[in-house]
Amino acid sequence: MEHSDFYSNAHLVVAAIRVLTHQNSTPPSMDQVCRIISFSLEQGNFICKKLKEIGIVDVVEGGFGTRLFIKNHLKIEEIPKGKKEDNLEESLKAFQNSRKDFTRKIESFQAKQAKKQRDLFAELEEKLKKDSNK
Repeated sequence: MEHSDFYSNAHLVVAAIRVLTHQNSTPPSMDQVCRIISFSLEQGNFICKKLKEIGIVDVVEGGFGTRLFIKNHLKIEEIPKGKKEDNLEESLKAFQNSRKDFTRKIESFQAKQAKKQRDLFAELEEKLKKDSNK
């Protein structure tokens, strides 16, 4: 059973936080929540970031690592049901495109630097030939 809409994933994350808090008597970490609901750490972080923006969960960083708390679970019902969670895929594609652009800029810069170096060596070689001919 795959839940690909944000509403269902929000319910899963909040339920996992509740279960783990009950079992361990401490707020769970992101890793624990992702493990119990079989999400990748990236997907779990993405969902929790969205839930934090909405005000459903609170992410607290402390001496014992990052812990998740339920802030207001009733706000889950404000999330539109059935809306596909394409934002993760779109964000990933945008990130990959930006990395490709960055790589192209680096390659362009390296090519310019190599050309400058070749030109400089050619100029130096030409000066040395002129000086040796005198």
